[in-house]
Amino acid sequence: MARKFFVGGNWKCNGTTAEVKKIVTTLNEAKVPGQDVVEVVVSPPYVFLPLVKDLLRPDFHVAAQNSWVRKGGAYTGEISAEILVNLDIPWVILGHSERRQLLNESNEFVADKVAYALSQGLKVIACIGETLEQREAGITLNVVAEQTKAIAAKVTNWDNVVLAYEPVWAIGTGKVASPAQAQEVHADLRKWIHENVSADVAASVRIIYGGSVNGGNSKELAGQPDLDGFLVGGASLKPEFVDIINSATVKKN
Repeated sequence: MARKFFVGGNWKCNGTTAEVKKIVTTLNEAKVPGQDVVEVVVSPPYVFLPLVKDLLRPDFHVAAQNSWVRKGGAYTGEISAEILVNLDIPWVILGHSERRQLLNESNEFVADKVAYALSQGLKVIACIGETLEQREAGITLNVVAEQTKAIAAKVTNWDNVVLAYEPVWAIGTGKVASPAQAQEVHADLRKWIHENVSADVAASVRIIYGGSVNGGNSKELAGQPDLDGFLVGGASLKPEFVDIINSATVKKN
């Protein structure tokens, strides 16, 4: 079975109520392929989740940008998976490089988060990726394999996991991995999953790309055989996000 194209929009720490409503209006009016062709998920800051969920078209879904590693309780400032489930938020982004880099979230901590979110019924966009120094040292696959290995050690069912390969050096920098570079990592990662998890998971799990994706480069990237979609940062706040969603048609035979 073909892997359904997936486009996620990570709004990060951006937006006012007025700006969020404007973005949602643009999405609601957009002409895009149906749900049989592309799955679309947008991830506003926590405080806007209920608003976006209420206003957004029903064929698009919402994701939280993070969740706590275990059941809620005395964890000031954190949001638990249970709270997200209660709000009927289906998706959560975990292990984003900004949290790994700025908040020192380890591979094991991210893996624990992924496992707990899945156990509560959430679907997870799990982020992995190397820094510029690691790429230049030629250890990209080692890094993403170690990050994926930690998740694989805690996860038995991959049905609700999307892996987002985001080279840290390409996030918000305007630098983009070339289609060939992105395809190489995606193919190597799928091979690693085939050898270390299972052939079925390798064939079915969606591996999406993130890192300065925009309306101008999305079609060429989408044409790569092991690239199953995008996790989009800055461009997801702009009208060109619709063009990125429409790049899913490249996959249609």
